Amino acid sequence: MISYRKITIIQSRKPAKPSINQKLQYLANSLGLFNLRDKENSCFRLFIELIKSAKRNEELSSDELAARLGLTRGTIVHHLNKLIESGLVIVEKNKYYLRVSNLKELINEVEKDMARTLEDLKGIASEVDEQLGL
Repeated sequence: MISYRKITIIQSRKPAKPSINQKLQYLANSLGLFNLRDKENSCFRLFIELIKSAKRNEELSSDELAARLGLTRGTIVHHLNKLIESGLVIVEKNKYYLRVSNLKELINEVEKDMARTLEDLKGIASEVDEQLGL
């Protein structure tokens, strides 16, 4: 089985003197959690709820998350799958939680994932260059 992560980083301008909400929006936007089709910002709201549950050391089911956020279970599962695919969220026994207990650790883990991916890309690029005589 091939394991992969879809890591999305969007470079944007940091807000000048941001509120806590603007900082959270900046983090979520930079991690690709906003989407033009997501009119209710449900992925961002889910991310915030997962941050809150991490603070409480709590794992939640998709039904619990849906009830807390007033969203359908289908919407929650859709966004959870995206967060799992990106490596931000873990699922065990139908309970979901952030990969690590705080945001700084989360960003550190994303950085490690990206570094591993880039090292793999460099290795393959080097092999291809050699095979092509470049």
